Amino acid sequence: MTWIGDNTGLIWTQLGQHIYLSLIPMVLGLVISVPLGYVATRFSWLANPLVALGGVLYSLPSIALFIVLPAIIGTKVLSQANIIIALTIYAVSLLIRNVIDGLRSVPEDVLQAAVSVGYGTLRRVVTIDLPIAVPVIFTGLRVVTVANISMVSVGAIIGVGGLGQLFTLGFQQDFLTPIVVGVVLSLALALIADISLVGLQRLLTPWARAVVPVKEVVR
Repeated sequence: MTWIGDNTGLIWTQLGQHIYLSLIPMVLGLVISVPLGYVATRFSWLANPLVALGGVLYSLPSIALFIVLPAIIGTKVLSQANIIIALTIYAVSLLIRNVIDGLRSVPEDVLQAAVSVGYGTLRRVVTIDLPIAVPVIFTGLRVVTVANISMVSVGAIIGVGGLGQLFTLGFQQDFLTPIVVGVVLSLALALIADISLVGLQRLLTPWARAVVPVKEVVR
């Protein structure tokens, strides 16, 4: 407890950096995946190659990507941009499949009804397609968010890792407390993020809460 009290500033700093490095790639991944997934549903021949490419990219070891990226994009080794770009690639790799599946889950009769009453493409996508696809997209978003929170710690190996820095500190000093603090905060952050996304999904899909199971009629 003494170490925690003496290092509160360090813990808050690393926690803030961890949140920043986890959430920014999640948002960027969603912003990139939605239009990409929509294009894949319009031109169905694109869907399988995109999903396959996403699988290949997600299989890349994170530490290798963190180290190679600076040489490719010209950033400094210790730049946070390396972590953000790498995790955005992973986020898009995971989300693209969910976006495609979500948009494909929109019933054909609903699409035809929207067109028949004069909905343009953009209005239909924003007000009908995406709201119906929200549950499927959010399933992927929850996985991406938790995965990002976990992978940010790996960045500590190159000196930018949020709570992962506490792991490095603990190993270097052969001292368990920073490692335990890092693990507990990582788990708490993942739990809070997941619960927040579930709440946001419920907020965006109020009709899902209004569905009342049909009870069996007793004769």
